Amino acid sequence: MRRLSLCLVAPLMMFAAVSSAASSLAASSPATPSPATPCADLVEEGASYTVCAFDARQASIRLFLRDAAGAPYGDFSRLADSVAGRGADLVFAMNAGMYDDDFAPVGLYVENGHRLHEANVQAGVGNFHLRPNGVFWIDGARAGVTETGHFLKSRAHPAFATQSGPMLLINGRVNPHIHASGVSEKYRNGVGVSDGHIVRFVISNAPVTFHQFAALFRDRLNCPDALFLDGGTASALYAPSFNRHDRFHPMGPMIGVVKQK
Repeated sequence: MRRLSLCLVAPLMMFAAVSSAASSLAASSPATPSPATPCADLVEEGASYTVCAFDARQASIRLFLRDAAGAPYGDFSRLADSVAGRGADLVFAMNAGMYDDDFAPVGLYVENGHRLHEANVQAGVGNFHLRPNGVFWIDGARAGVTETGHFLKSRAHPAFATQSGPMLLINGRVNPHIHASGVSEKYRNGVGVSDGHIVRFVISNAPVTFHQFAALFRDRLNCPDALFLDGGTASALYAPSFNRHDRFHPMGPMIGVVKQK
């Protein structure tokens, strides 16, 4: 599984310049969803992050993998063109988890209510298998991050779901396998949910440890549950209102926020 090893590769300096006109988040408050300016910069413990927040009651948050012909979208530009062809705008996108050589998701993947890949509960190596891992899901106006075992026991059938790992936070506590003494620093991206509908997507603009990343969701963004999506050269963000379009490809599953024109 090629993608599982990519997380261990030293990251390239692939990030596009962020608009200098965008204001940073206030030091005492988390990102507040705004249709006009969903993204903002944040500095925590000396590390820079971009946080994009959406309210699932107002925003159309979806998952994307393959186009109408069955080919993987592969990058943000192709996805944006496809969305535009259907009379809508892609206002945000991020890589949505780890995938194999054929771009198939490593774990559970649900798109438009169709389960395209089953959950992966096998033991293995790499970040995905650092237990517990979890599922980010969206179902209409509701969203959540749920530990995989609990998600499967619930027999939930959300409209969209993607499995990744490890869980960063579980009920407000850092994953017990993530230690403050960890020294591995990578570019990282992930997602946290609060109040059952506020979704915060985060990408680090500098290498950080897993513990730093988890603590950001807990201490600054007030997310009780958060999930790691990927890291290293695989972390990528598309936010045209924020003048950002990271050029990482080819890519497997993607999270997108779509707005009708």
